[in-house]
Amino acid sequence: MRRRFTVPLTAVAMALPLALVPAASASAAPSDKPQVLSSWTQTSASSYNAWNAARNNQGAWSAYGFNWSTDYCSTSPDNPFGFPFQTACARHDFGYRNYKAAGTFPANKSRIDSAFYADLKRVCAAYTGAKLTSCNSTAWTYYHAVDIFGVAPAKTAPEGLPQAA
Repeated sequence: MRRRFTVPLTAVAMALPLALVPAASASAAPSDKPQVLSSWTQTSASSYNAWNAARNNQGAWSAYGFNWSTDYCSTSPDNPFGFPFQTACARHDFGYRNYKAAGTFPANKSRIDSAFYADLKRVCAAYTGAKLTSCNSTAWTYYHAVDIFGVAPAKTAPEGLPQAA
């Protein structure tokens, strides 16, 4: 007769590397939320890949209270001229929305915009020749649009006065 060994689920979870298991909290976001947010908004491909893996498994990160909502490339085409920029736009939205919620957007805007441009250039790297040139030009245009027009949320002005853009 064969013996079956059972291992409690908690023992399995404890054996996983801590970096793979998001910290949990009953009432507040884990204390490492700023570090996780920062790690997912860097210019590197590994940062993009980590964010995308988390995006595809949002439930595992629910304790952090991240805002995953997106309008993709806002009023610009998500896939201009057939170039798939949609996911890069989603990560850009993630950075903007979560840093605005944390109240640290101005200090991080430049890096979020740079990460967006790096993501777009990685999309373009799949092309050659004239398509590569066209993609890179489009990526540059998208980057400059967010660099110039991407702003912090408007402050509420006193009644009767226009709001800041």
